[in-house]
Parts: sequence; C-alpha cells; structure tokens
Amino acid sequence: MLSSVLLQIVTIVCSFILPRLLLRAFGSEVNGAVASITQFLGYISLIEAGVGGVTRAALYSPLAHNDTIKVSGIMNATQSFFKKIAYIFIGYVVVLALTFKYISHAELSWLFTSSLVVILSISVFAEYYFGISFVILFQADQRSYIVTSLQIVVLILNTFLSVLLLNLGLGIHIIKLVSASVFLIRPTLLSIYARKQYNLQKSVPPDNEAIKQRWNGFGHHIAYCIHNYTDTVVVTIVLGLKWASVYAIYHLILNGLGRLVLALTGSSAAAFGNMIAKNEQEVLKKRFNMTETLSSIVIVSFFTSAGLLLFDFVRLYTAGVKDIEYVNIYVGVFFVISEALHCVKQNYHNLVLAAGHYKETQKGAFVEAGLNLGLSLLLAPVAGLPGILSATILATSFRIVDYAFHLKNNILNRRISTMIIRHSINVLNVLLVLLVFKLMPNIMPANYFEWTVKALKVVMLSLGITLSVNVVFYKENITDFLRLMRGILPSK
Repeated sequence: MLSSVLLQIVTIVCSFILPRLLLRAFGSEVNGAVASITQFLGYISLIEAGVGGVTRAALYSPLAHNDTIKVSGIMNATQSFFKKIAYIFIGYVVVLALTFKYISHAELSWLFTSSLVVILSISVFAEYYFGISFVILFQADQRSYIVTSLQIVVLILNTFLSVLLLNLGLGIHIIKLVSASVFLIRPTLLSIYARKQYNLQKSVPPDNEAIKQRWNGFGHHIAYCIHNYTDTVVVTIVLGLKWASVYAIYHLILNGLGRLVLALTGSSAAAFGNMIAKNEQEVLKKRFNMTETLSSIVIVSFFTSAGLLLFDFVRLYTAGVKDIEYVNIYVGVFFVISEALHCVKQNYHNLVLAAGHYKETQKGAFVEAGLNLGLSLLLAPVAGLPGILSATILATSFRIVDYAFHLKNNILNRRISTMIIRHSINVLNVLLVLLVFKLMPNIMPANYFEWTVKALKVVMLSLGITLSVNVVFYKENITDFLRLMRGILPSK
C-alpha cells in the first residue's frame, strides 16, 4: 500500500508537469491527439479477455504453497497468450495509424498523426510482449512494491528527459520517442528479475487449464476498458480533439486522484486471495469490513475536497490557453461523481475477483459495459461531455448494486442493508462537509501557492469531519486498522 501511494504521488506530480508544458507548447489539438491516441491504443487490451485477473487468481494457491512447477506452467501459458496479443497489436497499430486523422476530424496532417500513433505504440507492444505477465506474478505474490519502485524511477527519468527536450525546442514526435525508449526499461528489468527470483522453468508445459476462466473474465475486462477508454474515444469522434483535450485535463486530475485513493484502499486484493485460498472466512470478513471503512473515509474526504478545489486548479492550470474553455461546472461535478463511484466499485470488484468468481459475475459486467457504451453514444450528441459522464455514472451505479448482491449470496454472506446504511452515511457525510464549507468564505486563489494553502485547509477539514462521522458509526473497524498498522510498522 505504501509503495503504491508513493507511485501515485509521483505519477500525479509527473502527470501535471508534462501535459501542462505540452499544452502550452503545442496547443489543445495536439494535446487532445496524444490523449486520444493513447486511449485508442488501450483498446487492444480488450482481447486480453481478462486473462490478467484470471492468472492472478490462479497463482494465489501455488504461490502460497511454494509450488514452483505449477507457477512455471501458469506463467508459460500466460506469456504465450500475451505474445499473441502483441502480434495482433501490430496489425491494430497499422490500421489506427492509417485512419486516425479521419475518425478524429483532425486538422493535423496525416503523416503527423500516423507517425505519432506508431511512436506511442512502442511501449505498449513491449509491455505485452515481455512485461505484463511478470507484473501479474509480482502482484499475485504481494510484491507489487517491486513493480511500483521501478515504475517510480522510470516516471521520474521520463519527466526529466521530456522537460529537457521541450526546453531545447524539439517536436512532440522526438519527445514521445524518447519516452517510449525510457518505458522499455521496466519490462526488461522485470523479466530478468522474475526469472531469477521464482526459478521459472521454460521447459514446464504451459498450464492452459489454470487460465481456462479467461473467457469468463472477458465481461469484466470489457467493462474495465469501456470505463477507462470509451469516454475519450466517443468525445474524439463526436465532439472533436479540442473537447478531447478538455476531457484529458479533467481525467488527468480526477483519474490521478482515483489511482491515489485505490492505492490507499485497494492494495489488499492479493491478501484477500490468500485468505480465501486458506479458507480463513472470519478473518476475510473482518478485514473486508475494515477495508470498506477505510475506503469510505478516503473516498468521501478526497473527492469532496476535489469538488471544492477542482475548478480553481483547472483555471490556473489552463491559464493562457484560449482555443477552448476548460472550466466547465457540469463536466467537473459529473467527473468527480463518476470517479468516486468507480473507487467504490473497485472495493467490491477486488474481493469478487480475488475469489475467482469470474463466470458468476460476468453477466453484470456485460450489462455495465453495454449501459456505458450505449448511453454514451445516445447522450453525447445531445448533452455533450456531461452526457457521456452521466452514462458512466449510471453504469457504475448498476455494477455496485450487482456486486453487493453477489457478495451477500456467495462470499461474505452479509445483508444488503449493510451496504445501504454505509453509503447513506457516506452521502450524509458529503452533505455535512459541503454545508460547513458553504458557511465559510470562499477565496479564489491567484496562484499555485495560494491554491495549495486553500487545498490543505479544505482537505484537513474534510478529513476531520469524515473521520469523526466514521468513528461514531464504525469505531471497531478503525480500531482494527490502527492495530494492524502497529503490527506492520517497525517498532523502535
């Protein structure tokens, strides 16, 4: 959890530095093109068919019992699968490079957009060909800190080199080509380290039986891809690259916050899988209740604060960019709600997948994906970007309810009223925070320093109110968490 939090902090800082510089140097259309192409490339992950999550679930038991032969068989099957995806990805990149200018209605030249597609695809290809399977292995073995530590180094190096190249006046293609080269470092080193650490044996036959549930995970993966990639794609096709740039700025801020929240609250999936593998039902239930309370505290305090601070930050961040208006109340509010609900959903999603319940929950995943895509296409022409975000909110809300019923009947055996009461308290908590801030004077910051001072006050007050509310209703869970942390952190 601690390494994940540090990664997200570094990611957020680096993410805010580069897009701001690119936006000012190249304008909204180029910034929108980079964001949109990145999302289009992400759609290749649809054909993963959910094999990543299935592999993690399959690895929990052999890792817990130190079964090297079983681990090698699963890894050989997984690597073979991802290499096939890498080859398919090459064909997808060719098609996207040929057509992106026309589907995005870009004013940029065809050579500009097609070459940018090829450059941005390099690091994605490397991940599929020899990196992603080892990331999954480390995650399943509760060693994500190895992956995150290496990613932190790569992010810092990439940001430093990109800023240097920008200051030298080089073009976007050279900058992104250097970035692609830097991002090759992580999969290369992970591959070398994993083979030594786990004594993986290539001679062991691929254990395709262990990942046979991958097609049952397909629905989950489609829902994930649509949540992460569809909005930008629909915005690009229906509204154009400048609106894609607006979306990218809000996504940068709120998705970054969402990743930070999930790093704080969602790092227990492998631990849940270990408990389920060992049939530790009571420990699982107690730990999940504790995690759910921690998640509620972080989500409510962080996203309520984001709603109060977002527009001042966007105004400062996009100062001097005049080709489109970036401060949009409806876009901001709907984006905050959408990302907050996604974090709530992930809390239940992690437990369901740790239990390996892919087939049992795939119908709900398909419905979520269909609602999100269908409503986005329906609402985009009439309601613009707020309509697209509304579709995501409705689809995510459905999935949360669907997961609640599955947990009740199959894993935790707890009442639905437990979830209803918890989230009712969360809503009242949000209203209480907003009421307190409504009674306080609202100062518009003139620079980043003033915004930071305001942000510290807002976050501390929001966190204080949220902690107080949860101590009243969930004191036992908070006590359990503090006791657990005392056991993890080193004593003097």
